Amino acid sequence: MANNTRARRKVRLSRALGLALTPKAEKYMERRPYGPGQHGRARKKQDSDYAVRLREKQRLRAQYGIREAQMTRAFEEAKRTKGQTGENLVELLEMRLDALVLRAGFARTIAQARQLVVHRHILVNGQRVDRPSFRVSEGQLIHVHERSEKMGPFQIAAAGAHRDVLPAVPAYLDVKLEALQAKLVRRPKRSEVPVTCEENLVVEYYAR
Repeated sequence: MANNTRARRKVRLSRALGLALTPKAEKYMERRPYGPGQHGRARKKQDSDYAVRLREKQRLRAQYGIREAQMTRAFEEAKRTKGQTGENLVELLEMRLDALVLRAGFARTIAQARQLVVHRHILVNGQRVDRPSFRVSEGQLIHVHERSEKMGPFQIAAAGAHRDVLPAVPAYLDVKLEALQAKLVRRPKRSEVPVTCEENLVVEYYAR
């Protein structure tokens, strides 16, 4: 029951943001490509500039499944980092451990990736890491604990079962899926990160 409730909540959020956050939400939105609620089909009035920026920030947050406080901290770090703040923000979020577990194909959704990390199934350079927000550094190896490799979800992942719903593995990851291993070979570039976001609008939201 709890899983069904969470799934319905994700579908509703996906429809509100106009962005499929899970494979189930994507199928649902193909059938109902409009917002939730009884007025979902109605033509909406023009959004204010603030509403547009807010929604874009919420879309980015939702794709990484993070809280507002985490998003704010990432933005402040991105602002201090040399380069374009918006691009820095996405690149920093992409280096989170849970995001890379998802990109590698070990999980089907960001929520599942976070759960795998929290339950201590994931190691970085041989050390258990149970913080989804852990920042992976260039050259570090992400892999599944040997005692967890035989578990059903990891056997499914190793067989490539999630590839039908995930984007192609980005160039900044070297993945050996059958071995449940992935190395971050370099910092991600914004153009390679498979998230839907106009990051400049997110920067404008926080700079208001």
